[in-house]
Amino acid sequence: METRFRSRFCILIFIACLIFCGFTFVGAQNRRPKNVQVAVRAKWSGTPLLLEAGELLSKESKNLFWEFIDDWLHVAKIDDDSHSAKDCLKKILKHGSSLLSESLASLFEFSLTLRSASPRLVLYRQLAEESLSSFPLSDDSYSNNVNGIDDSEALKTKKLDPLLVGANPKSPGGKCCWVDTGGALFFDVAELQLWLQRPNELNGDSFQQPELYDFDHIHFDSNIVSPVAILYGALGADCFREFHVTLVQAAKEGKVKYVVRPVLSSGCEGEVGMCGAVGARDSLLLGGYGVELALKNMEYKAMDDSTIKKGVTLEDPRTEDLSQEVRGFIFSKILERKPELTSEIMAFRDYLLSSTISDMLDVWELKDLGHQTAQRIVQASDALQSMQEINQNFPSVVSSLSRMKLNDSVKDEIIANQRMIPPGKSLMALNGALLNIEDIDLYLLIDLVHQELSLADQFSKLKIPHSTVRKLLSTVTPPESDMFRVDFRSTHVHYLNNLEEDAMYRRWRNDINDILMPVFPGQLRYIRKNLFHAVYVLDPATVCGLQSIDMITSFHENSFPMRFGVILYSMQFIKKIERSGGELHSSALENDSEIENDKSSLIIRLFNYIKENHGTQTAFQFLSNVNRLRMESADSTDEALEMHHIEGAFVETVLPKAKSPPQEILLKLEKEQTFKELSQESSLFVFKLGVGKLQCCLLMNGLVFDSNEEALINAMNDELPRIQEQVYYGQINSRTDVLDKFLSENGVSRYNPQIIVDGKVKPMFVSLASSILGGESVLNEINYLHSPETVDDVKPVTHLLAVDVTSKKGIKLLREGIRYLIGGSKNARVGVLFSASQDADSSSILLVKTFEITAASYSHKKKVLEFLDQLCSFYEHNYILRSPTSAESTKAFIDKVYELAEANELSSRAYKSSLSEASDLKLREHLNKVAQFLYRQFGIASGVNAVITNGRVTSFDAGVFLSHDLHLLESVEFKHRIKHIVEIIEEVNWQGIDPGMLTSKYISDIIMFVSSSMATRDRSTETARFDILNAQYSAVVLNNENSSIHIDAVVDPLSSSGQKLSSLLRFLAKYVHTSMRIVLNPLSSLVDLPLKNYYRYVVPTMDDFSSTDYTVNGPKAFFANMPLSKTLTMNLDVPEPWLVEPVVAVHDLDNILLENLGDTRTLQAVFELEALVLTGHCAEKDHDPPRGLQLILGTKNTPHLIDTIVMANLGYWQMKVSPGVWYLQLAPGRSSELYLFRDGGDDGSQEKSLSKRITINDLRGKVVHLEVVKKKGKEEEKLLISVDDDNHSKEKRGHNGWNSNIFKWASGLIGGGKQSKKSDDSLVEHGKGGRRGKTINIFSIASGHLYERFLKIMILSVLKNTRRPVKFWFIKNYLSPQFKDVIPHMAQEYGFEYKLITYKWPTWLHKQKEKQRIIWAYKILFLDVIFPLSLEKVVFVDADQVVRADMGELYDMDIKGRPLAYTPFCDNNKDMDGYRFWRQGFWKEHLRGRPYHISALYVVDLVKFRETAAGDNLRVFYETLSKDPNSLANLDQDLPNYAQHTVPIFSLPQEWLWCESWCGNATKPRAKTIDLCNNPMTKEPKLQGARRIVSEWTNLDFEARKFTAKILGDELDNPEAVASSETSSNDSSSEDLESKAEL
Repeated sequence: METRFRSRFCILIFIACLIFCGFTFVGAQNRRPKNVQVAVRAKWSGTPLLLEAGELLSKESKNLFWEFIDDWLHVAKIDDDSHSAKDCLKKILKHGSSLLSESLASLFEFSLTLRSASPRLVLYRQLAEESLSSFPLSDDSYSNNVNGIDDSEALKTKKLDPLLVGANPKSPGGKCCWVDTGGALFFDVAELQLWLQRPNELNGDSFQQPELYDFDHIHFDSNIVSPVAILYGALGADCFREFHVTLVQAAKEGKVKYVVRPVLSSGCEGEVGMCGAVGARDSLLLGGYGVELALKNMEYKAMDDSTIKKGVTLEDPRTEDLSQEVRGFIFSKILERKPELTSEIMAFRDYLLSSTISDMLDVWELKDLGHQTAQRIVQASDALQSMQEINQNFPSVVSSLSRMKLNDSVKDEIIANQRMIPPGKSLMALNGALLNIEDIDLYLLIDLVHQELSLADQFSKLKIPHSTVRKLLSTVTPPESDMFRVDFRSTHVHYLNNLEEDAMYRRWRNDINDILMPVFPGQLRYIRKNLFHAVYVLDPATVCGLQSIDMITSFHENSFPMRFGVILYSMQFIKKIERSGGELHSSALENDSEIENDKSSLIIRLFNYIKENHGTQTAFQFLSNVNRLRMESADSTDEALEMHHIEGAFVETVLPKAKSPPQEILLKLEKEQTFKELSQESSLFVFKLGVGKLQCCLLMNGLVFDSNEEALINAMNDELPRIQEQVYYGQINSRTDVLDKFLSENGVSRYNPQIIVDGKVKPMFVSLASSILGGESVLNEINYLHSPETVDDVKPVTHLLAVDVTSKKGIKLLREGIRYLIGGSKNARVGVLFSASQDADSSSILLVKTFEITAASYSHKKKVLEFLDQLCSFYEHNYILRSPTSAESTKAFIDKVYELAEANELSSRAYKSSLSEASDLKLREHLNKVAQFLYRQFGIASGVNAVITNGRVTSFDAGVFLSHDLHLLESVEFKHRIKHIVEIIEEVNWQGIDPGMLTSKYISDIIMFVSSSMATRDRSTETARFDILNAQYSAVVLNNENSSIHIDAVVDPLSSSGQKLSSLLRFLAKYVHTSMRIVLNPLSSLVDLPLKNYYRYVVPTMDDFSSTDYTVNGPKAFFANMPLSKTLTMNLDVPEPWLVEPVVAVHDLDNILLENLGDTRTLQAVFELEALVLTGHCAEKDHDPPRGLQLILGTKNTPHLIDTIVMANLGYWQMKVSPGVWYLQLAPGRSSELYLFRDGGDDGSQEKSLSKRITINDLRGKVVHLEVVKKKGKEEEKLLISVDDDNHSKEKRGHNGWNSNIFKWASGLIGGGKQSKKSDDSLVEHGKGGRRGKTINIFSIASGHLYERFLKIMILSVLKNTRRPVKFWFIKNYLSPQFKDVIPHMAQEYGFEYKLITYKWPTWLHKQKEKQRIIWAYKILFLDVIFPLSLEKVVFVDADQVVRADMGELYDMDIKGRPLAYTPFCDNNKDMDGYRFWRQGFWKEHLRGRPYHISALYVVDLVKFRETAAGDNLRVFYETLSKDPNSLANLDQDLPNYAQHTVPIFSLPQEWLWCESWCGNATKPRAKTIDLCNNPMTKEPKLQGARRIVSEWTNLDFEARKFTAKILGDELDNPEAVASSETSSNDSSSEDLESKAEL
C-alpha cells in the first residue's frame, strides 16, 4: 500500500513540475536536444560478406574454407528466404557457424559484422588486377581502362595517391571468373579442360608458375608438384561453380595444384545472387575505434564568425533511448503511465538534458568522486553497462554522482588496494598474460581471444578436462632467456693468465664479497678470483683472429681483472670436415696437400710447440709477432697473412730462448707432422661446439658474444649482476669454481644459432594438434624409437625427423637421430617421416619399409638402434654413394637386412614375411602422402630435411647437423616450452577414456600436441599478481565456469583508458562470455574533473544490416542529447596503424556549437581510413641504426610508390600502405650501393637480399624488423656524407654530389598526392602571372575553420608580395574536407603549388593527449622525415600570420650553417614585462645569455637538419622533458629554445616578425610579417584583433571568402563580419592552451 501511495505521490509532484515549469518549455521547444553522429569508412569499395565469411573460416582451419564453399554450392541459388541484408547475414552465419564449435561460432558472428576480413579480399583484388594485366586482352572495354575503374570513378581515383592498389578489377569482357596458370588465362571451362588434358605441354618451360603465398587457399587434394591453377571468382556465380567442380576433380586426379582467390569483379554483382553481393555495393564502414567530444576551453574565443552552412541534413538516424535515467527520472516508464502528456514530458526531458552539463564542480564535491563512481558501478545491476554509461557521458552525470552517499567499506578497500598498485593505474590480463593498455584495440583483442578459444577447442577435442584446459591456457611461458652457455671446458683452451695463481695479481684482495661493494660507474673491481673467463674462439690466420689476440694481450698487460684464453682452429680444416658431412675418415686426414698449405694449422702447431717448450706467455707473444709483421709488411695492401710472416714471427720469438737454431726447428716442424694431431683435434672440438661458423667469437663464461672490445665490456657488465646475485644469496663463495658452476647448471655441449635464436628471429612453430584434428592421419601412423630401456616412459619431447631417404643429407640426419638415442635421452623419442624423390629406386623403398617394421615390432629390443645404425651405414655406402643395378641391389639389400637382424638379436621372421611381398606402389603412395603432409603443414618442400621438435620446425639443409643438435633442441624446448605443460598434464584425472588407452605413448602424444599448439600463440610473457588485490566491495566479478577465457583487470573508470576498456570489457562479456574480475582503482582525491569529454567506442551490431532491403549501413558513433551551448571539439581514438582524415564535415569539427545547427537535429561527420601505417626498426649488427638509410616500397609492377628514411631513434621508419602484397627495397643510390638486407640467423648461412616481401591483409598494420649489412669492401664507408666532406669533391663530380640534390627521385615521401610532380627547387615559369626564379617552400598547419580562414589569408599575403614560384606544404591530418576541396582551385587560380603531407605519431614517442599540443608537436618533431628527401629548405609560417615582404628574401638568407633560424622575442612593449618568463628563474639560467625565440616563423635548412641528426636530438629532448606535465608548456617553442645548445639556432633580424603583444608600435612600420599572437593581458579574440591590428586583413579576408564561396557554391556573408557576436558567445574558464601558442 505504502509503495503504491509513494509512486502516486511522485507522479503528482512530477505533474506539478510540468505545470510549474510550463513557461520554461516554450523556450525549450526551440532548443531541442541535438545529436552528433560519426562514421569511419574504408578507402576501398565494399567487399561481399559471403567471401569475407570464407576468409574468416580459413583462419580457423584451411579445410573449413573448402567445406564452406561446398556447403554453399549445395544450397539452392534462389534466395527465397532472404529478403534483406539481415536475412542474408543470418543465412551466411548459419552455414559458417555449423562448421564451428559454439564459442568460436559466436566470435565468427562478431568478426563478420566487424568486417575484419575485408582487407584480405582487397589484397586478392590486387592479385587479380596483376593477373589480368599480365595478359592484356583485346577486348576494348578492358584494355582502354586497365585499372578497371569506370569513368565516374576515374576522377575520384586520380585524386587518390597511388597507394590504393586494391581497386576492384572490372570484369574482363563481362566474364566473372577466370583461371590463371601462369602461361595463360582461361575464361571458359572448355578451354580449361583442354589444357588439363596436357598441362605440362602447353605450359612449356617458358612460363613461370604463378607465385603462391602463405595466405592462399590450396585445395587439400592438390598434389604439391603439379602445375598451379588459380581460380579468380566469387562464390555464388555460375561460372565459379563450373570452374570449381572441374578443378576439384583435376586436383583429385593429381593434375593440378588448385588455388582459389575470391574476387567479385565490378559488374558481376548481379551474377552471384542477392546474398552473394551483400556488402559489395555499399561503402565499407568500420568499427573498432573511439570518438570523443571534448568540452573546449574558449578563453580566447577562437571561433569563425561566418554563418553556419546548412549543408547536408539527414533525418535522425536513430530514435533516442528513453530507458536511460535523466536526473533520476526514467522517461520510458513515465510515458507508459501518462501517454496523453507525451509532448510535455518530452519537453521536460529536453529541458533537464540541456541543463545537466557540468564541467566545473567545487573542490569538496570532487574529493570523493572516484570512490562514488566505483560504488555506483559495483551496485548497479549491470556493472559493465553502468561503467560505460558513466565514463562515456561523464559531464552529464557528474553532478548526480557527486551527491551520492559514500559507503566507507568501498573507500577503505580501494585505499587498501592502492598500497599495492598506484592510484589511477589500469592493467588488463587475458588468461594471465598482460596486455598493453595503450595499444589494445578491438581487432587485436579479437585475435588474442580467437587464439585462446581455438586452443581450448583443440584441447577439448583431445579429451582434456575443462579444468585442465583453463589451467593450460593460463600458464605463462617463462621468458626466453639467452642463458644457454656453451660448455667449452677441455684441454684445447689455452689460458693466458690465472688471477688466482699468477704473481702479478698477488696484491689484490681475494674476498669474493668485494664484488658487492658499490663503485663509481665504469670503475672495475680487482678481486683475485677467476670470475670472468673470456675465451676467444679464433682462426689465427685471419685478420679478426689476430686482432683479437692483440686486444687480449693489451688487456692482460694492463691488469684487466679477467681470465683470458683462446681456442684455436683452422677454418680450412672445418670446411673439409663439413664437406665430408661431418665424418672424419682417417684416409682423408693423411697426406693432404690442402692441409700442407693450411696456414692456420701451421700456426696452431707452432703455438703448441712454443707453449710446450717455452710457456704460454711466449706462445701468445708469437701470435702477437705474427700480427705485427703482417701489419708492418709494406706490400700487404690486402692485409692478408703471408707464410713469411709466420716463419719470421716464429724465428723472432724462439731465437732468444732456443738451444738450436729456430730455422731448423721450423723446418723440422713443417716437414714432420709433429703436433698435427693436436691441431686437428682442436679444430674438431670447435666444429663439434658449433662456434666455428661465427668466424671469431668470445665465450664469456660460456655465453656467446662478438669478438670486439665493446662486446667484451658489455659481456662483462651483463655477467656482473648475475654473479653479484649469487654471491649475495650465498650460492657463490670464495671456494666456488664459478665457471664449473655456471657450465654445469646451464651448459650445452653444442651451440647452434638456428636453435638458440636471439630475440629478433622467432623460431617457426606449427600446431600438430590442428593437423590431427583436421583429419591428417600421418602423425597417428608413426612408430617411435626410444633410448634403450626407456620405451615405457612418458616422453615430453618428440623429435620428428623429416628425411628424404634418397639424399645423402637425409641419411646423415637419420643416422645422427639414431646416434642421439644410442647416446641416451630420458626425455625424448624420435619418429621418422620418410619422403623420397619421384625417381627413388626400390632399395630406398625397402629401407623405409624395414625401418617401419623395426619401429613397429622391435622398438623395445635392446640392440634395435645398433641394427638401424648399421643398416643406414650399409645403405649409405652401397646405395647413396654408388648405385648398383636394381635387381641385384634389391636382393643384396634384403639379405643384408636378414643378416644384420640376426646379428643384433632381432628375429628376421617379421622381415621375411613383409619385405618379400612389400608392394612398391603402395609404399610410394604413402611416401607421396607424407611429402604432401610435410609441405602442407610445415612448408617443408620435397627434398628438404628438417627436424620438428614438438611443433618447432628447424631446417638443417644449410649446415652440418650432429646428434648434439638434437640434445640442444631437447634442452632448449623442454626448458622453455614443455616443462610447465608436462607438470599440468601429469596431474590430469582422465575422464571418459578407456584406462587401457592411457599408455605412455598416449600421454606423450598429448604433451606433443598441447605444447606445439601452445607454442604457436603469440602473447606477452609478462604477468601480474591480481590475486593480492581485495575484490569484495570495489570490484566487478563475473563468474563463468564454462568459459575458457578469464580476464583480470584493474581499471580507473574515470580515465581515458577506462573509457575504452569499459567498451572492450562489455564486448567480451556479451560475445565471449568470459569470466572476469575487475578491480576498480580510481584516483583518490581529485582536484579537477578527471574527464571533460563524451566518448563512444564503435562496436558493430546486427542492426547495422538493413531488415528492409539489401543495404549494409555499418556501425557509427552516436551521441544523443549533447549540450547545446558548450563548444565541443571532436577527436578520434583509432587503432595505432590507422591514418584517418575527415571527408564529410560541413561543420567545424574543432569548434562544434550545436545551438548553431538550426533545424538540423544531427551533426554528421564521416572520416576515411586513408591508409594503414607500416612501421619498422632497422638495425645493423654491432653498429648504431643506419641513420638516413633510404627505403622504398612498391608493388611487383611499380617498385617505387613511397619512400622514407630511417631515424637514429631505434632505427625507426614508417610508410603508408593499403592492403596488398608489397615489396620493400633499399633506395637506388647510396643506400643500395652500401647495404643489403640480411635475413636469417648468425650462422653465416643467412641470405642477403635486395627486397623483402610484406603482406598487409588485415587492419592491424605491421611492424617489420629489418637488419642490413654492408656490402663486402664497403664496411668503412659512411652513409651520410657531410656537406663539408662533399664540397672538396664537387669539382670532380660536377654538381651531382649526393647531397647537392639529395635524391630528386624521392619526391613522393609520405605525402598524399593532389599536386604536380615538379621538382621542389625548379627554376621555371610557374602558373599564372609568370612567376620566375627558385621555388619558395612554405610549411604551415591549421585546424578548425577559423585557422583555415587565417591560412588562406596568409597564402594570399605571401603570393601578393613575391614574383617567385611558391609551394605550400600543409599537414593533412587536421584539415577540413572543405579546405581540401577549395585548395586545388585556389592553387590554379593564384598560381602556386601545394602538397599535403602527414606522419603518424611513432608508438615509442611519448604521446600528447590534447589536440592543440599534438599540432604544436607536428611543427617541430618530424621535420627530417615528413618532407621528401629532395626538399632542401622550408620556411614555417603560422596560419594566423600576414606577410608584408618577399619571402624569397628570407628563403635565400644565409643562416650560417645552422639547421634552424628563428626570430627572438622583441622586448620594446614594456607593459608585458611581467609575462616575459625567460628573463628569470630556470630559463634565464638555462639560456645563458642566448635569446628566447618565437615559434611563429622559422627557417629549416633540411640538408643540415638531417645531416646533424637535429630531428633525432630534438626527439630525445622531447622524450625526456614531455613526461613531466609541468615542462614544455609551449611545446613548439620551448623545445627548440631548450635544445639550442645542441641544435643551434640562427637568430633572424627582429623585423621578420612583429606581434602587438610583445613589440611596441614604433617598430610596426618596419615589420615584414605580422603575427596575431594571443595577448595574455587582454585576451582579445583573434578576429577582433586581426581587423584592428592589420590594415590589409579585411580586404584579404574578403577576397579569400569570396573565392571560397564561389568554389563551394555558397552565398558570401557580409564581408564586414562583426566581431561583437563572438564576444558575447561562450563562457570562459581556466587559461586556454592556445593562449600559450606563441605567448
